[in-house]
Amino acid sequence: MTETVSGPSRGSAGAKSTGKARAKQTARGLTIDRIYTTPGVHPYDEVTWERRDVAQQNWQTGETVFEQKGVEFPEFWSLNASTIVTTKYFRGAVGTDAREWSLRQLIDRVVKSYRQAGEENGYFAGPDDAEVFEHELTWMLLHQVFSFNSPVWFNVGTKSPQQVSACFILSVDDSMESILNWYREEGMIFKGGSGAGLNLSRIRSSKELLSSGGTASGPVSFMRGADASAGTIKSGGATRRAAKMVVLDVDHPDVEEFIETKAREENKIRALRDAGFEMDLGGKDIVSVQYQNANNSVRVSDEFMHAVEKGEKFGLRARMTGEVIEEIDARELFGKMAKAAWECADPGIQYDGTINDWHTNPETGRITASNPCSEYMSLDNSSCNLASLNLLKFLNKDGSFDSETFAQAVELIITAMDISITFADFPTEKITETTRAYRQLGIGYANLGALLMASGLAYDSEAGRALAAAITSLMTGAAYKRSAELAGVVGPYEGFARNAEAHSRVMRKHAAASDALRTHFALDGDVQKVATRYWQQGNKIGENNGWRNAQASLLAPTGTIGFMMDCDTTGIEPDFSLVKFKKLVGGGSLQIVNHTVPEALRKLGYTEETVEAIVEYVAEKGNVVDAPGLKPEHYAVFDCAAGQPRAIEPMGHVRMMAAVQPFLSGAISKTVNMPESATVEEIEDVYLQGWKLGLKALAVYRDNCKVGQPLSDGSTRKSAKDKEAEKEVVVEYRPTRKRLPKSRPSRTTSFTVGGAKGYVTAGSYPDDGLGEVFLKLGKQGSTLAGVMDAFSIAISVALQYGVPLETYVQKFTNMRFEPSGLTDDPDVRMAQSVVDYIFRRLALDHLPFEKRSALGIHTAAERTQQLKTGEYAPVESDDDIEVESYRQSASVTPPDVVVRDTTPVEESTAKQAPAEAHTSAELLEAIQGTSTDAPLCFTCGTKMRPAGSCYVCEGCGSTSGCS
Repeated sequence: MTETVSGPSRGSAGAKSTGKARAKQTARGLTIDRIYTTPGVHPYDEVTWERRDVAQQNWQTGETVFEQKGVEFPEFWSLNASTIVTTKYFRGAVGTDAREWSLRQLIDRVVKSYRQAGEENGYFAGPDDAEVFEHELTWMLLHQVFSFNSPVWFNVGTKSPQQVSACFILSVDDSMESILNWYREEGMIFKGGSGAGLNLSRIRSSKELLSSGGTASGPVSFMRGADASAGTIKSGGATRRAAKMVVLDVDHPDVEEFIETKAREENKIRALRDAGFEMDLGGKDIVSVQYQNANNSVRVSDEFMHAVEKGEKFGLRARMTGEVIEEIDARELFGKMAKAAWECADPGIQYDGTINDWHTNPETGRITASNPCSEYMSLDNSSCNLASLNLLKFLNKDGSFDSETFAQAVELIITAMDISITFADFPTEKITETTRAYRQLGIGYANLGALLMASGLAYDSEAGRALAAAITSLMTGAAYKRSAELAGVVGPYEGFARNAEAHSRVMRKHAAASDALRTHFALDGDVQKVATRYWQQGNKIGENNGWRNAQASLLAPTGTIGFMMDCDTTGIEPDFSLVKFKKLVGGGSLQIVNHTVPEALRKLGYTEETVEAIVEYVAEKGNVVDAPGLKPEHYAVFDCAAGQPRAIEPMGHVRMMAAVQPFLSGAISKTVNMPESATVEEIEDVYLQGWKLGLKALAVYRDNCKVGQPLSDGSTRKSAKDKEAEKEVVVEYRPTRKRLPKSRPSRTTSFTVGGAKGYVTAGSYPDDGLGEVFLKLGKQGSTLAGVMDAFSIAISVALQYGVPLETYVQKFTNMRFEPSGLTDDPDVRMAQSVVDYIFRRLALDHLPFEKRSALGIHTAAERTQQLKTGEYAPVESDDDIEVESYRQSASVTPPDVVVRDTTPVEESTAKQAPAEAHTSAELLEAIQGTSTDAPLCFTCGTKMRPAGSCYVCEGCGSTSGCS
C-alpha cells in the first residue's frame, strides 16, 4: 500500500504563519504566534484519517502478544509507527471501553494537560494564546515534527502519577541507610518507566577500615544487590527492562576491581556456555551471572589523563580522608579500561573536567554522574524530561534547511517542556526539590543521519559535521533564548541567583563556540547565521532576566519515539542500513531502499536513469559499492553504521560527537561501534581522542564481544538430550592438498593502481580451477617484494588445499591502503588498494558469472548491458565502444540541467522481503549474508538495532534505554 501525506509535512513549504512566530514578553504572559496552523481550522481537520488493525507477534514462537482492531491514525502514518503507539502509549485495558483507540485521544490527553497547566501558572497572555499553543503543539505531534519522551505518553493525563522525566540521577553516601535507600529509589524509578544513574565513589573502598575496626565491603559488593533488584523489575510494568548507570571515580581505590567486574563475568558466561549451560539472556542459567543490568563508566579527571599521556604515576585516594593510599601506573590502568571494554564493552568513560567546565550550577554542587545512556549530566538527585525534533521535517524541497521554522518550533516545544515541571510528579522528595529548583530540560533531535544523506553529505566529513554543529547550536540557542524570555514572565529557576555568574559564563562559551564554527557552504552557513543571532539575542535577554532552566539540550537515543515519528535514523546516529524492512497495512512486508538514497543521488546531480539503476542495485546488494554509474568519491555519502563492504570508521563517530558537543547543555547518547578485529590499543586511542576533542562521555562496542543474546522463549533452545547427542558424535575433517601439474595454463596481467605498476600471474588446473597466484610489485629484494612473495605463496597453498577463490574475494576486496585510486583496467576503474584490485581481477577472470555477480563484481560491458536491459547478464564482448558507452552513461548531470523530482523510486524497486526477515537488521543479514551483532527483543523476538548507547526494536518499539 502506498502511504501518502495528506496535508503539509515538511519544512516551510507546509508552514502557515500570520507573522513571525515569536513570543513577546509581557507582564501577563507570552503571546504565541502561529507557525503551522490556520485560524479557525483545527489540525485534525487537515488530515485524512483511517482505521487499522494492530497485531503483534513473537516471531520466535508465533504467539500473538498484542491485538487491537480499529485504531485510528492519519493516513500518512506508517504501520510501524501506529503499531508502536498503539502498543506502547494507548492507555486502558485492551478490550474495554476505557482503552484509547485513536491518536486524537492520545494527543489530546497530553496536549490539553499542558495547556491547562500553562494557563493555571501564568505562561500565556490570554486564552487566545493558550489555544494557539494547543493547536501548534497538536499540529507538530500529529505531523511527526517532534515527540515528547515516553514517560509523557505513559503518564500525562492519566490517573497514574504524572511522571514526565525519562532520566534520573541519584546519590548514595557511605552509610548502610543510604545504600538501602538507593535500592528503593531505583526500584521506584524503574517501575515508572525511566532509568537512573549514580556515582558510588563516596562509598569507602575495600582497602579502608570501618569505625568498628573491620574492613569495608567496597562499592562493587553493593552493586550486586542493586543489579539483582534491577533484574527483577520491568520499567513501566511490561514496558521494558530496567536501565541504569553506575559511575566510579578513577581515583577510587577499588577502581581496578570495578573496571574488571563485567569482563570477569563475561569470561564466566563463556565457561558456563561451553559446559552446556543456557547462557543466552533470558536463559534459565544467566541469572547466576552478575552486574549485567547496568552500564558501567569510569569518571576520569584531567589530572589522570595527563598522567596517561606522560606515563606517570597516579594516586588513589581514601574516601574519608582524601589521602593517597596507593599509587598506580596511570597508563597501565588506562590500558586495563580499554582491555575490559574490548572484552565486554564496559566500562565506558566520562571526562570529569569537560563536564564540570560546562556546568551552569557549580555553586550548588559538582556533576558526578549521568543517566543510563550518558546524555543527561547534572546535579545529584535530579531529573530531566526530554523531547526530540525530527530534522528531516525541516529540509525544504530546494535542499535548504528551514532554520527560522526550526527555531520557532524549538521555542514552542521548550515552553511546553518547562510547563510540564509545574504539574509533574517525581519519585523522591529530593528529586522533586532539585528538579523544581533547577528545571533541567533536554531538547534534542533525531534523523540527523537521514538529513545529511538527503543533503548529499557524508556523515564522516567536515561538511557533514559543520551542518550538524550549526543545527545543534541553533537548537540550543533558541531553547535558551526562550528560557530567558520565560524567566521574564514566570521567573528564573530558583537556583539561578547563586549560580548567575557561572550560568552566564557557560552561555558565553556556547555563543563563542557558535561564532568560531567553520562553515563550508551556503547550507550550514545560513544555519550558523541564524544560530549566532539567537545566541546574541538570548544572552542579552538572559543578562537582564536570568534563565528559566539550568539545562536545555542534549542528544538522547530516541529509540521508541524515533519510530513514532517515522524517523529513518535515531538521535545523532548515521543510517543503520540502506535497505529497510517495511510492514504493510494490508498485511505482508516489503524490502525497500531508504527514500533518502534517491534524494541524495539527485542532490549529487545524477540523472534519473542513473538514480533508478543505483537504487535497484542497492535493493539487491544492500550497498552502493560498484553500483552502476555511481562515482567512487560519492560512496562515503551512503556509508552506514552497519553492513559490508563499507561502514563508518570508529573515529568518524567520535568526530561527529565532538562537532556537536560544544552546543549541548548535556552530552550525547552514542556508542562508537568497532569491528571485531579492533585491538585494545585502538580502543585506548578512541578514549584518548575523546578527551582531547572535548567530549563529555564515550562508550565503545566491539562486534561479537558479548556472548549472551536474549531469547524470547525456551522453545528456541536445544534440549539437554540434543546437546548430549551432539557431544557423542565427533567428526574430524582434514583437508588434502591437490598439487598443480608441472605444466599448467596461466595468465599474466599487468596493472597500474594509483601510479604503482605490477603484474599478477594466475596458474590453473587443467580442469580450469585456479591453483596459484604470483604477484610482482616493487623492486626485487625490497621489503614490499618479499611480503608480496610470501603473500602469494600463502594464497597459492590455501587454494591447493581447497579454499574457494570467492572466499578470498569476499575478504580482500574493498581493503583500503595506499597505493589506491585509478587503474588502467577498464573493468575495474577504481581500486581501494593493490590487493582490492588483484582479487577483483581474479574474480573476473576465474569465477563464473553467477558467483561474482553475487559479490557485486561485473565487467564494464556487463554494467553497460544492465543499464540497457535492467538486468545483469554475461557479456562476451569487451568492445571499446561498449566501455565508452558505460562511461558516458555513468556521468553526472551537467550543471545547467535541472533534475525534476519524480515519483519515489522505492515504489518500483520494492519487493517482497525474505521470509526470515522481520526487521531491517535481519533484512541486512539476509541480503549480505553477515551477522548483525545485536540482541533479540524480549517482546517480539526480532533482532534489535543500536539507538544511541542502547538498543531499540523496530517491530514493537521496545528499548533497552531510558528515553
